[in-house]
Amino acid sequence: MPKDVIIKAPPDDKRFDVIVYLLAAVIIILVLYPLLFVVSASFSDPARVLNGEVWLLPKGVTLEAYSNILHNDKIWTGYRNTLIYTVVGTSVNIMMTLLAAYPLSRPDLPGRKLLMLIVTLTMFFSGGLIPSYLLVKNLGMVDTMWALIIPGAISTYNLIVMRTYFESSIPWELQEAAHIDGCSNWRLLITIILPLSKPIIAVMVLFYAVGHWNSFFNALIYIRSEDRYPLQLVLREILMISQAASVDGGNVGLEDKILLSESIKYAVIIVSSLPVLLMYPFVQKHFVKGVMIGSIKG
Repeated sequence: MPKDVIIKAPPDDKRFDVIVYLLAAVIIILVLYPLLFVVSASFSDPARVLNGEVWLLPKGVTLEAYSNILHNDKIWTGYRNTLIYTVVGTSVNIMMTLLAAYPLSRPDLPGRKLLMLIVTLTMFFSGGLIPSYLLVKNLGMVDTMWALIIPGAISTYNLIVMRTYFESSIPWELQEAAHIDGCSNWRLLITIILPLSKPIIAVMVLFYAVGHWNSFFNALIYIRSEDRYPLQLVLREILMISQAASVDGGNVGLEDKILLSESIKYAVIIVSSLPVLLMYPFVQKHFVKGVMIGSIKG
């Protein structure tokens, strides 16, 4: 074929590309606008935010919201608790998921298919809220950190993704060769499997850490003491104060509270989202690979 010949795309392909780009642009706008509004509102005068004057850019720029956060002990206590729950919970999740996924990936495990069937059934059936609460209560974990960690120590979806990674990305022949050389199962896991599993471990860390950071429902059920509240429950209290003040607008004290809560509500959202946003760039390159592994082979 001559070099100067240019192959033109069919008209149908061009129309398809235009539609895809338009849909992508609409989705980007729908996703980005709430984020931009929250950032602008966190730097704006709360009275102007309540009056609906803030649409895209900040109005009456002020740092009062962030100043209030720095001097609010409840927010910092919630921040500390959430960091502890996230770090400890993610560590437990990764350890338990590794110890369950690796044996299930080995073809020499007796009853492997039956065990996977039992594990998969937990994705569709559970005991329910009341039995789960009674179990946590009988174990003495109510109003403790472990009530937020132990019941969800292993995610079935993440377990299947990690098991599939071990099956598809780590050759069984390599493991057999290690056994022939006298390598024990524990040494094989620590010295061979884990170094080769850094991509999937990074993805699992992100999945579990984001889940712990955003979780509030379990804390709402099991945590009683305010000094153990995670940041999400503290933010919930701020929102409730704002709603209560909006109902009784004639009360001067409540009007001051609604302005105060409005000024820090958006700032808390920004501050609480920063650790997760900072984590994404480090594991982004592993994201697609980890998700595709679970979708190709389950």
